[in-house]
Amino acid sequence: MVRSPENPEEPRAGGNAMAQVEATTERIIAADAETVFDTLADYSGARAKLLPEHFSEYEVREGGDGEGTLVHWKLQATSKRVRDCLLEVTEPTDGQLVEKDRNSSMVTTWTVTPAGEGRSRAVVTSVWNGAGGIGGFFERTFAPKGLARIYDAVLERLAAETEK
Repeated sequence: MVRSPENPEEPRAGGNAMAQVEATTERIIAADAETVFDTLADYSGARAKLLPEHFSEYEVREGGDGEGTLVHWKLQATSKRVRDCLLEVTEPTDGQLVEKDRNSSMVTTWTVTPAGEGRSRAVVTSVWNGAGGIGGFFERTFAPKGLARIYDAVLERLAAETEK
């Protein structure tokens, strides 16, 4: 198997076939889009409160408010699988936060849009290059469901925080 020089854990294109894995979840929140987005983008304050028990070692290393933030956490997706994440945050368009993991191929995009009077739609999508072979089959089959459950908990806490 050919390994990626950036991350020896992940195979590189040209090695065993990799497939992109995607997990998406969304929620309608009874708060305006600006409030919801500002809460999500507040890495130095509100964001830590939104994270369920799957996240540990949360630390803002640079910035702390949206674009330019560098944030670290460990994400325990399963009892055996812990991902050490170092995320660079960008805001490519209004209402969108993109977290690119320096330690892997994972990219998580948060999009907040208006959804009627005093309501907003928050959508979170994570994509990454999955493993090849039988392990990759199980990853593509089960990881999106597990990650969607984790992010659903984040969105539930985001709703509770912003619907006050």
